[in-house]
Amino acid sequence: MMMLFSRRQAICAAGAALATPLAAPYVARAHFQINPATNRAYSKRAIELVQRAVVVDMLAPIKIDFDPSYYTKALSEKETADFRASGINAIHHAVGIGGPTAKEQALSFFAIWGNFVARNSHVFTGVDKFADILRAKKDGKVAVIMGLQNADHFNRPADVKTFYEIGQRCAQLTYNSQNRIGSGSTERVDGGVSDFGVEIIKAMNEVGMLVDVSHSGDRTTLDAIEISPKPIAITHSNCRALIDHPRVKTDEAIKALAAKGGVMGITGVRNFVSKTDPTTIVNYVDHIDHVVKLVGIDHVGVGTDSDLYGYDDTSPEMNKMLRGAYKDSYAFREKIDVDGFDHPLKMFDLTEELLRRKYSDANILAVLGGNFQRLLTATWGG
Repeated sequence: MMMLFSRRQAICAAGAALATPLAAPYVARAHFQINPATNRAYSKRAIELVQRAVVVDMLAPIKIDFDPSYYTKALSEKETADFRASGINAIHHAVGIGGPTAKEQALSFFAIWGNFVARNSHVFTGVDKFADILRAKKDGKVAVIMGLQNADHFNRPADVKTFYEIGQRCAQLTYNSQNRIGSGSTERVDGGVSDFGVEIIKAMNEVGMLVDVSHSGDRTTLDAIEISPKPIAITHSNCRALIDHPRVKTDEAIKALAAKGGVMGITGVRNFVSKTDPTTIVNYVDHIDHVVKLVGIDHVGVGTDSDLYGYDDTSPEMNKMLRGAYKDSYAFREKIDVDGFDHPLKMFDLTEELLRRKYSDANILAVLGGNFQRLLTATWGG
């Protein structure tokens, strides 16, 4: 969701690294605490499923923070423990850029965050191919997929290869506004993918960079799906059949995406999930259910659009700044996060809700990351 290449302030709450289900303290009714510093407890089956899964969050910034000093520091012990306890094996770290200085913004983003990942190599590792994510899981680390939520930095098709070589593995074609490639979701008129956009999509397919249309308008989304020879992604969006909002996707788009083999990640931004309060993880999983009923289990995953702790944990000043970056059509409410899906252990809560709805183990593993594993392997190679 967020613009610019900086993210949230102030990480809090202690965490303990996840070992094995039986190593977690038993609480009651066959539930176990992963982090004794919290009162959250999960079933043995949910814990084992998260441990078995290759858990991929296809939009999850390392940190929502506008303070540049954060990037020069090492992770705190609390942050380190919370990442390790989260059960998440890979995050797509991407932010919005744009305007005349988009290329400079992009270069700065990759330099700053590439250094940050290297400086914190005890927790993070970079991603070239999907095998790097599997290796990260084996090593107890979090793989960081570098991407951007706008392709304004591609001034010519040759720039795609340049940024691929720098480390970019995913590019959203547009943010919310118009660019040379296509139209964003809050533009008054959606003209679809331009001739220049066709060349950018072709270049992305050639080098193996994932095409993302999460923030793109309806016509641009459908055009990109049709134009791309390879399947593409909606890394973080929701279903317009459940909530009428310009930033979420129509059934037509979801069907077209699935027909080409693509995958859609469901976001936990409150105003994209439900128009009424309370908005909880139950409402969140309703969107997963809708995609499954519409096109099958193979085309849905997770793209929380948040760091471990959520937007509502930011300072009042930063929260106001975030809200001010968007048009009124975004319709933010008092809270931005989904209740029960705004903490480091949210993947366990998601798994519990999927179990409550009688999803099979295989289908839960697909939602947690298996579907994106298939798509990313096809795009990047093993």
